Order: sequence, then C-alpha cells, then structure tokens
Amino acid sequence: MNLPYFISRRISNVQSGSFSSIISRLAVASIGVGLAVMVLSFFILGGFQKVIKDKIYDIKGHIEISKFDMGSAYDEKPITVTQQVLNQVYEYAEIEHVQFFAHKAGMIKTKEEVEGIHFKGVSRNFSANRFQQNMVEGRFVQFDNDEYAREVVLSRMIANRLKLSLDDEAIIYFVQNPPRVRKLKVVGIYETGLEEIDKTTVLGDIGLVQKLNNWPDSLVGGMEVFVKDESMIDYIDNELYENLDSTYYVEMVQKKYSQIFDWLELLDQNVSVFLGLILIVACFNMISIILILIMERTNMVGVLISLGSSNQQIKKVFLLNGMILVFKGILIGNVIAIGFALLQQEFLIVPLDAANYYMYYVPIHWDIKSMVVVNLVTFGVVSTALYLPLSFVSRISPTRALKFD
Repeated sequence: MNLPYFISRRISNVQSGSFSSIISRLAVASIGVGLAVMVLSFFILGGFQKVIKDKIYDIKGHIEISKFDMGSAYDEKPITVTQQVLNQVYEYAEIEHVQFFAHKAGMIKTKEEVEGIHFKGVSRNFSANRFQQNMVEGRFVQFDNDEYAREVVLSRMIANRLKLSLDDEAIIYFVQNPPRVRKLKVVGIYETGLEEIDKTTVLGDIGLVQKLNNWPDSLVGGMEVFVKDESMIDYIDNELYENLDSTYYVEMVQKKYSQIFDWLELLDQNVSVFLGLILIVACFNMISIILILIMERTNMVGVLISLGSSNQQIKKVFLLNGMILVFKGILIGNVIAIGFALLQQEFLIVPLDAANYYMYYVPIHWDIKSMVVVNLVTFGVVSTALYLPLSFVSRISPTRALKFD
C-alpha cells in the first residue's frame, strides 16, 4: 500500500462543513475559475482573430498577384491570364482556389450625396459562398450572358451614407479621360465591420471594368490566391514570387493590412501576460491553502513522525493532497469553459458593439491544442509551487505537534 497516497486521499475526503472542507473547496474553486478564464481566453481570442482574418481573406484572398508597376493606383495595369500562368499557380497542391479581379476608382452620386468609391470587379469564379457570411441583405451579383452584369453590392456604410437600399439604382462616375457613367442596380448589401474595406469598396462585374478600359477578356487587374492551410501562406508566397515572371507582383494580403494583423499579434502578447498573472495568483492561493492545511493538521504530523514516518513521506502526503485539489479544479474549470463556449456558440448570449469590435457577438474558436497546453502548464506550474510550503513540515517538532490543538 502507498501510505502517503492513502493518507492524502483520506484527508481530501474530510467531512463536509469542516474547516478543511471549506479550505479545500476554495482551492478547487480558485483553480477551476482560473483555468476556465484561461481556456475561454484562448477560445475567444482565437475566434476573434479568425473572424477578422476571414473577413479580410473572404474579400481579398490570401495572396494577390498583380502587375509590377510604380504608377498611379488609379490607373491599374492589367495582367494577361494564360493557361500557362494558371498552370504555374495551380501546380502547388496547397492552393485551393484562384479568382480574378480588376479595380476602378469612381464616385457614386445621388440627389443629395456624392461618395468616392473603389469599384472592385470580380469574375464568375469569385468565391461567393466564402463571402456569403458578410452579406446582410439581398444577394450577390449574378453573372449572365450579357457584356457584364449591371448589378452592384454595396457596403452597409456606403448604403447608409447615400441612403440607398435594395433595388435602388446607383449612378457611378468612373475616373478616366473622358469620365464614364454607368447606372447599376443595388442587389446586395454586405458588412465586414472593417472600415478599411467597408468605407470605399463596391463589388460588381469585372466585365464592366474590362469594358471601360477597353480590355479583352484575357486581361484582368490581378489574381487572388486562396491557400488551403493558412500556415502555408508564407511558403506559397515565396514560391510564387520565385517562380512567376518578374513582371508579376506577388504580395501577401497580410502585408497590405499589416496594421490589423500587427494588432492581432499584439493581442497574443496581452493574453499571455494576463494568463501569467492568473497562474501567479493560482500559485499563491495554493501555497496559502497548503500552509493552512499543514497548520490545521499539525497534530497529525506529530503522530506520523512519532510513528516513524520520515519528513519526505509527510511532505508527499500534503503534495499529493494538493495535486488532487489541483486536478479537481482543472476538471471543473474545463467543464465551465466548455459549457460556456457551447452556450455562446449556439445562442450568442454575449453581444459586442460592432463599431468597436468588428462583430456583433463574442466568437468562439475551438482551439483544442491550446486548451491541452493550458491544462498541462497549469497542473505543472501549480503542482511545482506546492513544494514551497512543504519545507514548513521539516520545522515541526513532534513534541510540540502532539500538544498542538
């Protein structure tokens, strides 16, 4: 029989209502709440980062391929889409999808307002299903057999400023010499929550841009590349940069929106500091609780010493008792975290202000790997901290301990 383990189990199952029972429950509760907060922090932070990244990727792709040009941004230089170029891009198994785009600067004019816009023409192979999560009203542009679809999708921000709604006609003046005017029907309204995109971007048919620029169907403004695994974006970006012709400019979308992505990385550092503080508090709580348990059971320590138990055996009793409390707390913390995450995912019980957080509810991303790491780190760090108060055991005198009450 493992005597320290047997004794630790017995003293951990003390009678309900006793002082030891209350202290043990406080220990379990502190570990449980701390762990639940840490796990939920990773779930929420991961969800927050994923939602914002997806909003950018859905409309911009992971990597953009365009013409290498030092000229004006309003005068987009086209690239020629050939089967050879597509074969070069698709030769990488990590690439999931490639779609074409072309930009055109312009202004939308109504009876009361004028708004500068950035018209983005997309092709038939635009991933509308991926973008669907950003649609709040109406539908996406439907491509037909005409020269181009006379339809546009506006952001909610632009629609509200210009007081446009579904089925209204938007008069767009395109910047060129001479200026060209088109009357297009508003068939959908989207919202990403990202001001950099919603403030100016209008989606329509790439055929309209080709028509205005007198481009044949083989000329486009560029290509958007989607990668199956986000961890491979850097690799694919480097490969395309090295292997495509030097006239092409290959750029990760992450670099175009570097401020947003840098901000998301900064959140990782903030969460790490926050989690470190929680661990420190949990360690101090457990140290205090073990000290209290040792003091309360000083008489038991004296009896064990008088019966021949070594200091190491007695220390092991309280160490195992503390580890049992930590394990119970971790178990309860996981139940709390997973339960809350499930409720939030299904019922969206915690809302957010989209103006400040780019979304209307707290997102959840099931980061199981981080959850396992948090569990292991918490158990390891707090269990290691238990060794600090155990040095008090060796200072207990058997004679005084037996008299202690």
